[in-house]
Amino acid sequence: MAEEDHPYPSRDKRRIPISIFFKEARLIFKLDELGSEIAQIAVPAALAMAADPIASLIDTAFIGQIGPVELAAVGVSIALFNQVSRIAIFPLVSVTTSFVAEEDTIGRVGHEAQDCEYLETGTRENEYKSQLNVGSFEIDKIDNTKRHIPSASSALVIGSILGLIQTIFLIFGAKPLLGFMGVGSDSPMLTPAQQYLTLRSLGAPAVLLSLAMQGVFRGFKDTKTPLYATVAGDATNIILDPLFIFVFRMGISGAAIAHVISQYLISAILLWKLMEKVDLIPPSIKHLQFGRFLKNGFLLLMRVIAATFCVTLAASMAARLGPTPMAAFQVCLQVWLTTSLLADGLAVAGQAILASAFAKKDYEKAEAAASRVFQLGLVLGLILSAFLGVGLHFGARIFTNDVDVLHLISRGIPIMVAIFSILCLFLLSSGHGFIGIWVALTIYMSLRAFAGFWRIGTGTGPWKFLHS
Repeated sequence: MAEEDHPYPSRDKRRIPISIFFKEARLIFKLDELGSEIAQIAVPAALAMAADPIASLIDTAFIGQIGPVELAAVGVSIALFNQVSRIAIFPLVSVTTSFVAEEDTIGRVGHEAQDCEYLETGTRENEYKSQLNVGSFEIDKIDNTKRHIPSASSALVIGSILGLIQTIFLIFGAKPLLGFMGVGSDSPMLTPAQQYLTLRSLGAPAVLLSLAMQGVFRGFKDTKTPLYATVAGDATNIILDPLFIFVFRMGISGAAIAHVISQYLISAILLWKLMEKVDLIPPSIKHLQFGRFLKNGFLLLMRVIAATFCVTLAASMAARLGPTPMAAFQVCLQVWLTTSLLADGLAVAGQAILASAFAKKDYEKAEAAASRVFQLGLVLGLILSAFLGVGLHFGARIFTNDVDVLHLISRGIPIMVAIFSILCLFLLSSGHGFIGIWVALTIYMSLRAFAGFWRIGTGTGPWKFLHS
């Protein structure tokens, strides 16, 4: 009976790591303490993460009404911008979330231990005790509302620097980078693509800074604040898009400017809310943890470069096929990315809960949380596959009215639903064109999933504790 009252199932006697995928599967939809914690973190995080691709979808829908060349040009620019951004974003956000969750948990455990020590000490006078308790309460209040988290300050500095570097890199390297993407000097996509990419790159500092701050909030297990800020920014983007594109006749430049404004608004809101919770100015530069970020972020950086390069290469192959295939690829890619990011909310929840559990050395909760997140991810993947196939089949005309583009989209849907290897991209795109690109992307994602399952199933890497 005691086991049933436990907030999460205790670990079994057996030590077969692969069983984590099936453990307590009957509890998958149960809103117990663990289920509620996952939902409270995952749902707002998923909505916030999907908001930027949704804003890009809105850009795509409006730009698609201008023409297929403009749609294709924006598609190449967004793919290139995302490739450069994600190289920095994913390691920065992931490392920040884990570090902040760890530091926050250790800080809270330290305060709790200190409080217990005060309660157990009975040698002080009552009046002195009363004064001490009041003082401690005030300190706790300050700590709860204005905490000093070295990782938070470090993340903001790193995010700002990386954002400025990205802006300079994209502005001065726009033309050769687009050439690498298959947009030659004689391509009708070159001028609009370069124009959009240059303007969009001005928002890079805001993007990196806002995502670094989102990582801090996720470390606090607060995913609602980033959601509210993101919704406010994207609502602004939705309002400004038609005004700038059609009313002021700014075309794709208007779409880029609207997006940049929305990103700076998101950053301003998040910075304002974060300053209420955290003391962002470190006592000295020695308190910044640049070395720790670089050490832990390097392997993540390599992983992200490989993953995003594959998608960018796919966009490059589509661009070489011409404006019409590129336009169709842009629509399919944006819809696919938007739906897949909904599942990333579960990853955020798992990351925050696992970091907190490991900081407390609570391996039972770590295993229970990992198991529940895996199972929910499988169910969500099946639901999103069905939604993607049906939704895009009937809703493709929202993004374009071009008959040729619509035809290619309809051909790409079945492959998207199945959703990658760089070698496959070269081999398949050359022989099978548009469909070959999506087949290669499917192979790539399948290989990534297999590698993840293998590490967990064999209990290697961070999953070694499953053997103990």
